[in-house]
Amino acid sequence: MQRLAVIPARGGSKRIPRKNLRPFAGRPIIGHSIGAALATGLFDVVLVSTDDEEIAELARGLGAQVPFLRPRELADDHTGTQAVVAQAIRAVAEWHSLPEQVCCLYATAPFVRAADLVRGLQCLEQAEADFAFSVTSFAFPIQRALRLDAQGRVSMMWPEHMATRSQDLEHAWHDAGQFYWGRASAFLQGVPLYSPRAVAVPLPRHRVQDIDTEEDWRRAELMYRVLQDEAGDEGSLP
Repeated sequence: MQRLAVIPARGGSKRIPRKNLRPFAGRPIIGHSIGAALATGLFDVVLVSTDDEEIAELARGLGAQVPFLRPRELADDHTGTQAVVAQAIRAVAEWHSLPEQVCCLYATAPFVRAADLVRGLQCLEQAEADFAFSVTSFAFPIQRALRLDAQGRVSMMWPEHMATRSQDLEHAWHDAGQFYWGRASAFLQGVPLYSPRAVAVPLPRHRVQDIDTEEDWRRAELMYRVLQDEAGDEGSLP
């Protein structure tokens, strides 16, 4: 096997119950990630890692493979994504073969595009990196961030930049939370994601939204609706 997609989707979401099954823009939100992975034509297997039978059944109906249920000890609130991906790689290697490249794709990433996944693989290969993952820029210079004390009084986190012009400050980036390409060996060895061995795949801010709360969900739906309107009859997000 050359390439494996792993979509982690446990059933025990606390802040938005049953989040991975919830409809978003006309289909279960996990369907956007499964659809994008399948549309690339890159993967030998598109696998959903879940501990939940309902999610497993839905994922199979959407075209993904769910050859096992994730072990209970990897389905709690404290288990990291890399551990989940490593377990999926080992499991797949037992019934197929060890993949060379793996893409972890989050189940709640409705803005992900097949073209971005293809570009991520290209970045991984061209940079000869261990990882390539989606990032986006902060909308406001983080060097001008404010701190509030218990009484609501304001101070600057970095007062040395009080008089620095915004255009003179270094651009800052953050994890876009959509996809993480990596070499299978890097996932299995627990190589740190945030390191010089990783290369960034920049995405525009208007296609990035964490979905952890009801407010996040509403904002994402509004953003998605605007993008669909702008796409018009073309049927693809800009």
